[in-house]
Amino acid sequence: MEVVLNGRLIQLPENVVYIADVLKYYDIQDKIVIVEVNGVIIPKLEHQNTRVSDKDQIEIVHFVGGG
Repeated sequence: MEVVLNGRLIQLPENVVYIADVLKYYDIQDKIVIVEVNGVIIPKLEHQNTRVSDKDQIEIVHFVGGG
């Protein structure tokens, strides 16, 4: 399926079905992230149950420490 992820059109493998799968695919499942799908922020508790659909626009923001 094709989605727009952080402004880039990408092809996701068929086994990526839920937001949690997207995070695992990019190896950021253990980081603190904010996920927005089609303009709606998805709470962390819903990452396992929120399906990704073709042409979804997904924004993922994760925090980076520094000074």
